[in-house]
Amino acid sequence: MWYRRRTYILREEVTEHERRYFISFKDGQGISHELNVTYDFYMAFRRLELDNRKLENWDWRHREFSEVSDETLNRRALRLPKDVDEFIIEAEQAELLRKAIASLPNIQRRRFLLYHEYDLNYYQIGAMEHCTPQAVRRSVVIAKAKIKGTLEEYQNA
Repeated sequence: MWYRRRTYILREEVTEHERRYFISFKDGQGISHELNVTYDFYMAFRRLELDNRKLENWDWRHREFSEVSDETLNRRALRLPKDVDEFIIEAEQAELLRKAIASLPNIQRRRFLLYHEYDLNYYQIGAMEHCTPQAVRRSVVIAKAKIKGTLEEYQNA
């Protein structure tokens, strides 16, 4: 990890009359340098070390040490991913359902969609079309039976 490799050394020198602070490092050519720095600069580097150590500890605590693969992630998933076959079958069924709905007469198709897609009840649809709720219900039931018959024909074929 980038924060583990420390490319400098902090050193504090205490004499009888004063404290001096040094930062030692190697430059790009491998030549060692030692800088005499102020207390504030030295403490800034110390805080940087502390922050890096905190970051390293946080990473260590939150790292997952178990093997993470597609299989283990799928086991943990709330919903398992679908197979390609399932996607194809669902797409075919959806297309067949669209065709079956499109083959209905206009009034039945409109009432069926208002009831099932827009969640309107028979009374609301009847008020929109100026007819009784019983007529709407009968139209929706007939449309549902036709669609069901079309889907069964496809599955039996």
